[in-house]
Amino acid sequence: MHKNQHLIFSIIFLFFFGWNASSQEKAKHPKNEFRGVWIATVVNIDWPKTAIDNVEKEKADYLAILEAYKKLNYNAVIVQIRCAGDAFYPSALAPWSRFLTGKEGQAPNPYYDALAWMIEEAHNRGFEFHAWMNPYRATFDLNKQQLSPNHDIFKHPEWMIEYGGKFYYDPALPEVQSHLTKVVKEVVDKYDIDAIHFDDYFYPYAVPGKVFNDTASYKKYGAGLSVADWRRANVSNFVHTISTTIKASKPWVQFGISPFGVWRNKSVDPRGSETQSMSNYDDLYADPLLWMDQNWIDYILPQLYWSMNNRVANYSKLVKWWSENSKNTAIYIGHSLYKIRGDSDKSWNFMSEIPNQVDYLRSFKNVSGSAYFSAKWFMDKNFDIVRHLEENQYKYPALPAAVPNLKRIIIDTPVVNEYTKDSLRYTFSIKSPFNTKVRYLVIYGADHISKIDINDPRQIIDKVRVNETETGILLSVTAQKLNQYKACAVTFIDYFANESTPTIIDLKKTFKNYIPAQPDENR
Repeated sequence: MHKNQHLIFSIIFLFFFGWNASSQEKAKHPKNEFRGVWIATVVNIDWPKTAIDNVEKEKADYLAILEAYKKLNYNAVIVQIRCAGDAFYPSALAPWSRFLTGKEGQAPNPYYDALAWMIEEAHNRGFEFHAWMNPYRATFDLNKQQLSPNHDIFKHPEWMIEYGGKFYYDPALPEVQSHLTKVVKEVVDKYDIDAIHFDDYFYPYAVPGKVFNDTASYKKYGAGLSVADWRRANVSNFVHTISTTIKASKPWVQFGISPFGVWRNKSVDPRGSETQSMSNYDDLYADPLLWMDQNWIDYILPQLYWSMNNRVANYSKLVKWWSENSKNTAIYIGHSLYKIRGDSDKSWNFMSEIPNQVDYLRSFKNVSGSAYFSAKWFMDKNFDIVRHLEENQYKYPALPAAVPNLKRIIIDTPVVNEYTKDSLRYTFSIKSPFNTKVRYLVIYGADHISKIDINDPRQIIDKVRVNETETGILLSVTAQKLNQYKACAVTFIDYFANESTPTIIDLKKTFKNYIPAQPDENR
């Protein structure tokens, strides 16, 4: 390296860092913002760390992820529960995943329902739980010996197409669509999830020199369409069916899709983006604009895994394009943590890239959050960026807002019957609402009742899962969190993520002292 290069890089780093630091005074801290992280389980990318971890270690490692992202003020986890025709839960439709238990079809030992447990622990910490599924990928390789006899590749080989070293379900077959719909419905019906989440895998990414051989299906079902239009129709029909299936079962469960970051290039379609890339429409046979137009999805989370200076697919231009071309859905942006200090695009060498991306997307009113791939990249690495986000962009908590299709007014307001206080905690007794199914309570704090502002994220003390009893709802907050305030406010969050109007409490006037029962010496 040239002797002056160290100095040059230091100056550049200080320029970016200094710009970022000075901009923080102007940075917005939205009260409502989706902050999600993908927890990838396929080939043990994020969790479990290895396929042979014991249950105790698996649980400890999952909780460590939740705690790390809770500290960073994230509010959603997107957990991969179906990787390749398998399941992270007991199912009649798929075998237990080998990435969970070490052997496909083998249940955890000691037994536990991993999905039910993960949801419970996420909700206990105020996270939304988005159940991430790869519907079309049947295997991760061609080694059938490691598959369970109950895998679909043995039960229904006629459903499978081999391509690029993997097996895929044929998206054209009605039997496949029906089966995969049942897979989704089983999870929606059985588990207390907040969303079903699909990523960018529809028809597979092109492999040079390989052909996705769906000729027989095309001859049978093509109906005069071009191959490309027919494949897109297959995907769109499936998306529509999944949407209606979810809403028929649980209307509050969201359906979100995270497509590849480019819809089409402007060179082939004037509506496309200024990019020179493969695309959803032409290469993966997926049409996100149609799904949004038809109200089939609740949120879109395009994977904009490029830097703000990238020439082929520019992050900044793509955020603007998706902002201008999305409707009927919430829009979140997917960020690529895995590229930090490990990509040929040298922009990723600067710690400012991710913070600057967050600042930029916040300048678009209809872009309301972010998700990050993947969890491990902010666990025990990239501490400078984690610290910067913690002290700046994510300094305060945020609540995910209800997606457009699920927005409604909560007519119930928390009715606080009384609260007690001791040296350890405040306990509020709240009347159960008549008209609202409540998932969380949010508590805010200020130094006077006149200063309570539930639109100020700095006042969020905690988001607490509802603990309902026969007599009502109990809200418990540690004295350490609440002692510094003279007033607080409590709101409901319903299952659709809508927030009620607040009930404000003067903590200096209206509390009931709690005196622990004393032992009766004469008893």
